[in-house]
Amino acid sequence: MKKIEDYVRTIPDFPEPGIMFRDVTSVLADADGLRLAIDEMQKLIGDPQDVDVIVGLESRGFIFGMPLAYNLHKPFVLVRKKGKLPCETIDETYDLEYGSATIEMHKDSIRPGQKVVVVDDLIATGGTVAAAARLIEKLGGTVEKCVFLIELAGLNGRKKLEGYDVQAVISYEGK
Repeated sequence: MKKIEDYVRTIPDFPEPGIMFRDVTSVLADADGLRLAIDEMQKLIGDPQDVDVIVGLESRGFIFGMPLAYNLHKPFVLVRKKGKLPCETIDETYDLEYGSATIEMHKDSIRPGQKVVVVDDLIATGGTVAAAARLIEKLGGTVEKCVFLIELAGLNGRKKLEGYDVQAVISYEGK
């Protein structure tokens, strides 16, 4: 039986020398790999009774979050880059290595007291996920878990998410 690691393609020196790029498109391109990824992420979520909403981060969080929401029969909420959502939104700006970025979600997408699982393909530095958690909390939701297919442990993303239950199917030590 194959493991998720068997489906992840590693591309050395991309986008710059010394980086080992972990490519999830090779997981998506294989029906067995995709099924395994969704099944393993769903196991990390645990009891569906403990979840009210699945939130996916643009854009690969949509790919993984949507089937999880479907399987668990939960609503799915988008977190997008600023200017992409049509209704009234709230936003959160966070720091990048060089500059900043802003994400947003619809103001009516999370109700007070809802239990939320945040989903993305990969956790690196944790900045985007931390910003999404702040948005959820501004709307009165509670982040129950943050679930990822891949963790790049060498980038210390968990440090930005202290106090949250962070789960990843696989973890790589490097960057």
